[in-house]
Amino acid sequence: QVQLAESGGGSVQSGGSLTLSCVASGYTYFSVCMGWYRQTPGKEREGVAAVDGDGKTTYADSVQGRFTISQDKTKRTLYLQMNNLKPEDTATYYCAADDCDELVYLDNGYYPNRFWGQGTQVAVSS
Repeated sequence: QVQLAESGGGSVQSGGSLTLSCVASGYTYFSVCMGWYRQTPGKEREGVAAVDGDGKTTYADSVQGRFTISQDKTKRTLYLQMNNLKPEDTATYYCAADDCDELVYLDNGYYPNRFWGQGTQVAVSS
């Protein structure tokens, strides 16, 4: 089992920035890959950004150039730097993790989807 704890959500105005963090714990024997999803009421959860086992990053087209995913493996922490936020970025953001050999292909890259955090809210006002 992998436990994930997100933090860093909040309310900002359009054009502002936020940094989300996700700390992973509870695993010992396998290589963990992590990523970010987001979801708004009535819509399916969508992949936002992820890092595969080779360190390759994937971004949704809607956030490309504005969001940056990074990780500190020594701290088992994943980050999502979100710049130039737009009202359409308003959502609950979830951290996800899985064995790097079990990633699933979504839209334009590989994402984990087995272990999930509780989510953190991001609200962007115009």
